Amino acid sequence: MNKGLSLLGLARRSGNLVSGEFSVTEAIRKHKACLVIVARDASDNTKKTFRNLCNHYQVPLYFWCDKDQLGHAIGKEFRVSIAVTDQGFSDAVCKLLDKEESMEV
Repeated sequence: MNKGLSLLGLARRSGNLVSGEFSVTEAIRKHKACLVIVARDASDNTKKTFRNLCNHYQVPLYFWCDKDQLGHAIGKEFRVSIAVTDQGFSDAVCKLLDKEESMEV
């Protein structure tokens, strides 16, 4: 988990990450989001909204960490949603998340 969170921090510092519901929604709609991560402890309504948006625009979506961990990783207070806007960072984070999920099963 730490590697993935570190990658998110790097992505933010390099300008390849947006956070917050409005910014993430805009990134998805403008086809800039390569990956969306929503906190596991987000509300059901928020999860449904992002699930529908990501399905429609064909953007990979993960439910990962909690709000505090996501926010801390990118140097902010709690964050419910983030979007990675660089394909390289997106691929690296997806790889780590897929590996982590397969270890949990």
